[in-house]
Amino acid sequence: MLSALSFATLLEHPDSPVRAALPDALVRRAWMGLAMGATAVALVYSPFGQRSGAHFNPAFTLTYLRLGKVRRADAAGYVAAHFAGAIAGVALAALLLGPRVAHPAVRFAATVPGPAGPLAAFAAEAAISFGLMSLVLRSTAHPRLAPCTGLLAGALVATWITLEAPLSGTSMNPARSLGSALASGVFEALWIYFAAPLLGMLAAAELYVRRRGPAAVACAKLHHAARRRCIHCGLPAAAA
Repeated sequence: MLSALSFATLLEHPDSPVRAALPDALVRRAWMGLAMGATAVALVYSPFGQRSGAHFNPAFTLTYLRLGKVRRADAAGYVAAHFAGAIAGVALAALLLGPRVAHPAVRFAATVPGPAGPLAAFAAEAAISFGLMSLVLRSTAHPRLAPCTGLLAGALVATWITLEAPLSGTSMNPARSLGSALASGVFEALWIYFAAPLLGMLAAAELYVRRRGPAAVACAKLHHAARRRCIHCGLPAAAA
């Protein structure tokens, strides 16, 4: 969240020289997409990301819970950490960036439906969440692609932000949307950002299992730490 709000302020605040240099909204979204994609990649391959599995998203964790790849107690802890982290990240951004992050042009990067309305936003959020989970499930199960899952997911996130943001703001993450909503006071259609990502990811998982079978679902981690036993699938450090 700190990264998202920092780049949102840099790209959207009217007093920002970057905003002045990039008058085209599509170009600014592309830069935002690159920034968020790079942030996601960095977190996935970070020591913490490799240790935990780099979920960062309650919908992602709950989907893997449904697939039987995450224990209930772990899922509860992950989801709590996602929401706590999102809220803390927004609070830290507000402390560091001051009133700039609250400016109407930035508005704590709140996710709200675009001009096409709530129905389009719901459909778009469900679709992009479906796409992201589908990519992760297929990539992590492919021996050659598995090490690149973080890179592929980051590239897809960058693409979604560039192209889809006018419809819904490109959340895919209930915790991310709640963090921004609590700080900005903008709760418009917040239910969309809780329901649609989870629906899209669960649908992707269901379709994947129906087509390839439960055995084709790999670990809940996006990338394994080479020196640690996996907390989800038990993969020993020597084989990671």
